[in-house]
Amino acid sequence: MTGQSHLPPAQGEAAHLSLALVNSAIALPGGHMVDLLGTPRDANHWLTERGLAPVDAGMREMCATQLRSLREQIRSLFASRADAVPAVPAAVRAVNDAMTRVPTTPLLHWDAKTGPYRAAPHPTTAIVDHALATLAADAADLLTSPDADRLTACGSAPCNRYLLRHGRRHWCSVRCGDRARAARAYARRTTSP
Repeated sequence: MTGQSHLPPAQGEAAHLSLALVNSAIALPGGHMVDLLGTPRDANHWLTERGLAPVDAGMREMCATQLRSLREQIRSLFASRADAVPAVPAAVRAVNDAMTRVPTTPLLHWDAKTGPYRAAPHPTTAIVDHALATLAADAADLLTSPDADRLTACGSAPCNRYLLRHGRRHWCSVRCGDRARAARAYARRTTSP
């Protein structure tokens, strides 16, 4: 399934675009999936909502595929960090590749009339590369920050979203918390003599 999710953002998504990216593929009960990047139009909309692309970027399938691929690589890194296991080297390479594709600092330019100035290159053809670099850099920042110790997967099956744990909360949303509590209550009722 593609389209919009009716879930509120998980804890930490507002501060970390990479967390929102990882959470753009959502597992729902009953084996259903929602992919907010499922089509080029969906991917363009997702990037536009986060200020990473103009509304009329003209996203193509190849660009959406690159975005979905980075999502899976970052998801792998988040899972490794949350589970305290070594990262897959290909995922680290993918994030580093995305970060180094475009300059991260304004470059020096020289205008014949006005002289030198600095500007970040952002031609229309590089919109996706800039978005990928921004998302990859955010993931690297999150994974190396003190917040990384709070990174966890939602504790309510089948949810696959990640969040920054706050206190004892291990769920990405009230809906997932309610579902986990209901499952525990059902388990207690069915195992009681």
